Amino acid sequence: MSWPKRLFEFLGLRRSIVGMLSMGILVGMGEHMGEQFLPSYLEVIGGTALLIGLLNGMDNLLGAIYSVPGGQLAEWLGVKRSLVVFNIMSIVGFLFVIFIQRPWAVIAGAALFLSWTAISMPATMGLIARVLPKTKRTMGVSVQSIVRRLPMAIGPVIGGVLIYRWGWVDGIRIAFAVAIALAVAALILQQVLIEPDTPGKGKGALGIRPMLALLPQMSPQLRRLLVADVLVRFCEQIPYPFVVIWSTTRIAHAVSAEQFGWLRTIEMATAILIYIPVAFLADRSHKKPFVVMTFVFFTAFPLMLLFSQSLELLIAAFILRGLKEFGEPTRKALIMDLAPEDHKAGMFGLYYLIRDTIVSLAAFGGGALWMISPATNFLTAFAFGAIGTIWFAFRGTDLQTQTPPTRA
Repeated sequence: MSWPKRLFEFLGLRRSIVGMLSMGILVGMGEHMGEQFLPSYLEVIGGTALLIGLLNGMDNLLGAIYSVPGGQLAEWLGVKRSLVVFNIMSIVGFLFVIFIQRPWAVIAGAALFLSWTAISMPATMGLIARVLPKTKRTMGVSVQSIVRRLPMAIGPVIGGVLIYRWGWVDGIRIAFAVAIALAVAALILQQVLIEPDTPGKGKGALGIRPMLALLPQMSPQLRRLLVADVLVRFCEQIPYPFVVIWSTTRIAHAVSAEQFGWLRTIEMATAILIYIPVAFLADRSHKKPFVVMTFVFFTAFPLMLLFSQSLELLIAAFILRGLKEFGEPTRKALIMDLAPEDHKAGMFGLYYLIRDTIVSLAAFGGGALWMISPATNFLTAFAFGAIGTIWFAFRGTDLQTQTPPTRA
């Protein structure tokens, strides 16, 4: 076997996986050129702190709601056709922001394009579970996570440059115009590379009720992971939309939009560097320590951010934020391992429906906490993260993936 084939085999790459990854790069690049700057853009066009909190809370809540059709359409239409639907939704959302410069239009557009990841995630995880064996699923999720973070690293830099060059309003509009072109290219590429799949048994069974029918099949181990995940996501989402505002306007030595874009690049580069080695180890050892470590990094970030008053300290904080991805692919692979074999996409959608519905409450409340003070926002987030980490450390399940037999 040639070294390119061995590399592709090691990384769990198949033709459909490559098509899915290519689509994620193009759509993600378009989204992240503007998404990170939306809170500041809302401030510029007249939005309040509560409206910014609403934007983040809505993103979480709709992410939860969208996981229902996301998981069920993947089983009803098949992965390939369902991804087309999700991509078109993003394009419509971009058009709202480009042509209507009002706070309500940003909210309406975000309702479509910010949830692309959530609505497509069940289909993506279902594709990985269908194409790859168990011993390659963590690696498959890790590669998907790396590729998904490439646009997270590059997109904000491009967006920051556009805003620096043309200002907040025109810069955001240009960014989303480019996003539409990339989304159209993704649609074409997806049709060429992703192989057709057979729709599942859920045809005609759309809605929340059929998905909730899977709840009795959620194992106690998966439920304990869900509890910890909810608490740690409270820690993430309470300060999430205010990180850009804190960094560019509130600290002693505020950074520019372009510098903030580079901070996001540093964060994503950190995440990318740790994915493959962690996935290699997690597929051959216990999963729990990797998940615990990622919860620790989630928890530490808002506390570190509170004391970051300069570019140098922000760089350290965003490196820490990148390290929170340490065990994320392992956590997703653990969800797939604990889900029933014939309902991987559906159970993944149910998990995110429950998680993000609850977490949206924290996201909505983040705006109110910010109005009290940034310190109140960050310290409350830290407290939730600490509780969730301790819960999983004592109550979480420690599964071990068996190493495939060594060839003679």
